[in-house]
Amino acid sequence: MHKVFAILVAIALTAHASAEDLTVLSGKIVGTTPSAMMNVYLRQLAYQALDRRKAEYEKIKTPAQQIEYQRQKQRLFIEQLGGFPERTPLNARVVGRAQRDGYRIEKIIFESWPRHYVTGVLFLPPGKGPHAAVLVPCGHSANGKAQETYQRVSIFLAKAGLAAFCYDPIGQGERYQILDANGKPRFGPTTEHTLVGVGSILLGTNTARYRIYDGMRAIDYLISRPDIDPKRIGCTGNSGGGTLTSYLMALDERIYCAAPSCYLTNFRRLIDTIGPQDAEQNIFAQIALGLDHPDYVLMRAPRPTLMCVATRDYFDIGGAWDSFREGKRWFTRMGYPERIELVETDMPHGFSPLLRLGSVRWMRRWLLGRDDAITEPDFNIMTDDEMQCTPKGQVLLIEGARSVFDLNAEIADRLASERKELWAKSGKEKMLEKVRETAGIRRASELVPAKVLSRTQVKRGNLAIQKLVLQSESGIVLPALLFVPEKPNGEACLYLHGDGKNEDAGEGGPIEQLARKGCLVLAVDLRGIGETGIATTSRNPREPFGPDSKDYFLAYLVGKSYVGMRAEDILVCAQFLRSDGRATTLRVIAIGEAGPPALHAVALEPALFDSLELQRSIVSWDAVVRTPVTRNQLINTVHGALRYYDLSDLLAAVPAGRVTVKNPADPAGEALK
Repeated sequence: MHKVFAILVAIALTAHASAEDLTVLSGKIVGTTPSAMMNVYLRQLAYQALDRRKAEYEKIKTPAQQIEYQRQKQRLFIEQLGGFPERTPLNARVVGRAQRDGYRIEKIIFESWPRHYVTGVLFLPPGKGPHAAVLVPCGHSANGKAQETYQRVSIFLAKAGLAAFCYDPIGQGERYQILDANGKPRFGPTTEHTLVGVGSILLGTNTARYRIYDGMRAIDYLISRPDIDPKRIGCTGNSGGGTLTSYLMALDERIYCAAPSCYLTNFRRLIDTIGPQDAEQNIFAQIALGLDHPDYVLMRAPRPTLMCVATRDYFDIGGAWDSFREGKRWFTRMGYPERIELVETDMPHGFSPLLRLGSVRWMRRWLLGRDDAITEPDFNIMTDDEMQCTPKGQVLLIEGARSVFDLNAEIADRLASERKELWAKSGKEKMLEKVRETAGIRRASELVPAKVLSRTQVKRGNLAIQKLVLQSESGIVLPALLFVPEKPNGEACLYLHGDGKNEDAGEGGPIEQLARKGCLVLAVDLRGIGETGIATTSRNPREPFGPDSKDYFLAYLVGKSYVGMRAEDILVCAQFLRSDGRATTLRVIAIGEAGPPALHAVALEPALFDSLELQRSIVSWDAVVRTPVTRNQLINTVHGALRYYDLSDLLAAVPAGRVTVKNPADPAGEALK
């Protein structure tokens, strides 16, 4: 682990004598603030995994080894996405045609899944074809395919002799998945994509799966047309469209020529600069399993690939050049150095003119065999209305249309039936082992006992309050308050509040009331909560993911769940209380965000606990999947959990009479009705 954690004893503690000052940590933890602890901890795990991946890359020296590497990475990528379904009929139809200056358009609607509609505009060059065609997935633009730069690259391609199919990904243009009562989008693209991700993660899939599959079905549509040459297919897109281009070019071998723009960098530079982005750009455990940005290029070699990058992009240019160098060495080893190139423009993020120029010239070179210096002409673009395909401007306003949330609900129905059968067939003990494996929770006996790095004491009347810094593992400290009653009665309570230990620790509060009755109370900030949490206004319903979404996705990338990590914190703290010798019984009170990890800990290690009380906690992940607009539920998700268990299964697994649920919350953060 990084040296910043080697001197954790340097943590500064508050020296105030007042019992009302219950802050445990102050200052910095060897150069970083307590609120940055999780980010630093997770970065170290990421760096270690990225170093392992780079070492693996350097060992590959022969074309045979390269081919095996490509196959292994593709299998891994698809598996982590959750796989793809069998193709269903597209039921494609042309809903509008128009002749433009030097090209023509057709407005298309097709079904990537039954009654799940995709809207796109096909820009066609003159002539009957068959034409080479370029798929153009949109970036994160509110109006999708109607956005000016995506129109410009599509029109430029058509004027350059190539068909271009520009379609709306979910959450953009005519394909918003969450509408208000007036049929208007409630959220912007990235917010909607991550709302889709919350439920998808629990099902063992990802927003990316839906977006990739839409792109594959768009290619299915293109090659179904007699005026399109199925052997001359390209793909180019910018930003979120660059993400989709990177994914599609790695997985769909029908894409012969690709030019992703303003996305590819590498994970080391990404996490050191802007951090992980929305749900579709994070594939579960991909860093831990050795899947980095350059692998999207390596997987498709030696098919022609142009990286379009911008000097002043927030996707780091240094990381882009590192990935390009990996790709150049890889293509060269295969004998095709000319098939990978990079074009860089001194511009900020965006499909700016020189990147569009580079992309179109690249497509002409490899799809038309014309290696010339074509330039982008001046032309008019269409209005949003002129680009509209659906009658009312949104696919969900088509009668019978299904959203991604509907598709997820269908998966949830199937998994609920399978879980019931699995628990009945396998038995509780075997399924709890599956819970442990899925959430990533080690046995209590495998955990290193908590180390007390520091202990100070304040008095509140005849009640002693000890301020503790507990180290639960290398790089992780848990600030805690130990309320020591004057006359202990042998009872101990582990008090876990999702908003931090200080919420209920004030004079006359719930924790003091327990202590006044003789209970020894350890109130702990689990990692990423309270003093090691990130200050925010995220309790505002307009901000649905919480302040720790970037750290959550960093954990997701390295294959860890916050639920699992926090459950281990709870086990360590429970063992600490048990080892004190003053407690004959141990109860847990878990409030809000602390509820799911506490439930995991008690269900998996019932011998450590005598009872569990959940307050204002969610009690169903299935309900999360079925709630499009969740609030602060990302941090509570475990990838693929609903394949094997729901929170209700854990409630049932706790020994009878040991668990109480008070005022449960729904996935939107409101009291469950």
